[in-house]
Amino acid sequence: MELAEKVVVITGGGSGIGAALAKTMAKAGARHIVVSDINYENAQAIAEEVNGTAKLVDVSEEEQIMQLVDSVEDQYGPIDIFCSNAGYVTNAGLEDTNERITQMWEVHVMAHVYAARAVLPQMIANGGGYLLNTASAAGLLTQIGSLAYSVTKGAAVSLAQWLAITHHHQGIRVSVLCPQAVRTGIIANSPDTVAGEEAEWEEGGVASSDGILEPDSVAQDCISAINDERFLVLPHQQVIDYMKYRAEDIDRWLNGMRRFQEKLYEGGPLPGDIMGPDNWTSL
Repeated sequence: MELAEKVVVITGGGSGIGAALAKTMAKAGARHIVVSDINYENAQAIAEEVNGTAKLVDVSEEEQIMQLVDSVEDQYGPIDIFCSNAGYVTNAGLEDTNERITQMWEVHVMAHVYAARAVLPQMIANGGGYLLNTASAAGLLTQIGSLAYSVTKGAAVSLAQWLAITHHHQGIRVSVLCPQAVRTGIIANSPDTVAGEEAEWEEGGVASSDGILEPDSVAQDCISAINDERFLVLPHQQVIDYMKYRAEDIDRWLNGMRRFQEKLYEGGPLPGDIMGPDNWTSL
């Protein structure tokens, strides 16, 4: 699909990859870009930059996504491309609370479901459309130190595959973005980040050993994938090799990940070691 003259909606568009997508799609000739975000000021700033429209949306609320789609269709016509991009990260394992895990599930999985429910009827009626869902390389592999992030991003990838199979004959095309580390505010904005520790956490993440990419570069990869109607968007090409290693010998891959985890936490407790009896009371 070409971007020229298309109506685009981007959730989580006020910063990071979402903001870069808005700017890159504007340069590619999109007719109108709707930038939605839970932070309206951020959304407004990006929307003004791309001559688009800002919307305040909490993607964990289905009604808000339905209202977003309805308002865009009423004002600007059928939506051609919906970028379901909002997300965040936490740093916890089994000790994490049910409430926090459920909230991440809403943002990383159900938000994609809500978006597809809202926009697909109109896209199908008009002969087709495009879904770009942001997941993570963690959804193809895993994320050391974050149970909820790993599980929800894995589900997001699975959902994108289902959509790509189920609705292809109706003109629906799907891409899923699975980067490793990208220079965004996702670490600084995490509820688990202590002020001043953002850089340490980011550099210590599983993905950052393969390099931290700029959002503009990731956005350009997304545009190329949309143009080619390619399912996987892998800004870090190393992920392809990791996927092959895991598929060929899962036990060998798991052993390698265990060694990598030990290296990351050398000199300190491993993630599972914090599961003392007192922590079970929070589940």
